[in-house]
Amino acid sequence: MDTTSAHSLAGRTALVTGAASGIGRACAEVFAAAGARVYVVDLAAEPAKELAGRLGGEAIVADLSDPAAVDALPDDADIVVNNAGLQHVAPVHEFPPDRFALIQRVMVEAPFRILRRTLPHMYAQDWGRVVNISSVHGLRASAFKSAYVTAKHGLEGLSKTVALEGAPYGVTSNCINPAYVRTALVEKQIAAQALAHGIREDEVVEQIMLDRTAVKRLIEADEVAQLALWLCSPHASSITGASLPMDGGWTAH
Repeated sequence: MDTTSAHSLAGRTALVTGAASGIGRACAEVFAAAGARVYVVDLAAEPAKELAGRLGGEAIVADLSDPAAVDALPDDADIVVNNAGLQHVAPVHEFPPDRFALIQRVMVEAPFRILRRTLPHMYAQDWGRVVNISSVHGLRASAFKSAYVTAKHGLEGLSKTVALEGAPYGVTSNCINPAYVRTALVEKQIAAQALAHGIREDEVVEQIMLDRTAVKRLIEADEVAQLALWLCSPHASSITGASLPMDGGWTAH
């Protein structure tokens, strides 16, 4: 089924954070193919500009850990995809407090600030879609990832609150909860864990990353993007405040 033709977003504007690579890039591409004008928001200037130029969108280079930079983002988006994130792995008693705070600013405070400014536009037109790229770690915890797990749980709460407040105005807000997706962030984790455990990278994927999933493969970024697109379609207008696992059966345990 060709979902890009089935779910036209012609005339809509989407703001995607972390859009220069990985899931964000896939979302920007899929939304643009469906007819949306895309704000490509990322800290990486050249990849963002290249992608925006190819898609006919607008690149916005911004550090989402800087509240002033977040508050300067456009406020006229019909669709917001909160995707940007980062990871740091360490036990709680060794976790750097500044790194913990940085992750909360990028992954919780920035989405809040973005929605605080874009929701009035959505409310005024009685239509809006908020798609939060959460994680299986928004539903389950893993050791050594306290900041990431905390941030994703916070994003889940923000998403549900926006769902309740936005419903009278035709605005939906949902989370997508993927397990490990084949992105540059995950590739770095694979290499680091292979070094740490003294095993091959394919063994990291099989023995560690896919240990709790029934479907034994990494998720592709385009799969996440297609679900994000569907959440913006008329068929999903009654789905709000939901957390949609795309986790290969991880949370079925």
